[in-house]
Amino acid sequence: MLILIIGGARSGKSRFAQELCKAYEKVVYLATCENIDEEMAERIAQHKRNRPDNWQTIEEPINVADVVARDELAESLILIDCITVWIGNLCHYHRDLPAKEIQATALREVERLVAACRGKRVVAVTNEVGSGIVPENALARLFRDIHGLANQTLARAAEQVYITVAGIPIEIKST
Repeated sequence: MLILIIGGARSGKSRFAQELCKAYEKVVYLATCENIDEEMAERIAQHKRNRPDNWQTIEEPINVADVVARDELAESLILIDCITVWIGNLCHYHRDLPAKEIQATALREVERLVAACRGKRVVAVTNEVGSGIVPENALARLFRDIHGLANQTLARAAEQVYITVAGIPIEIKST
């Protein structure tokens, strides 16, 4: 079971995802963000304060599919927060490659994640980044394009998809 929760910044995505996950006894919070500065450290601390103490946390900025595929997590619900940061990490990690290779590599990782989710219980949080203005530089446009394609891939694979707007979750797909 894959549930995808998509929305803009501060739209209530993570809060809604955490509410969905509270019904499960064993939850693994898969954090994709790296603590790179003071502001990010505060965001991470706030996210930690907002989730139950009994949830296991795994921090993994790149190899998300490998974590989801772990056999020892088969009985847990895995909450990935968030896909957007992970895609950014992949783009940054492979920044020395040509743009087409960055895109192909990132989208292969997304396909690996979809495969790893089969037979698991996964809730994935992601941003909608394509609704704004066209970014002014090539790298930002590449990120936006990769991210949009990644969201489409995840949404196709998901049993349920929600969009959050102003803190209100709206189901847009259910199979």
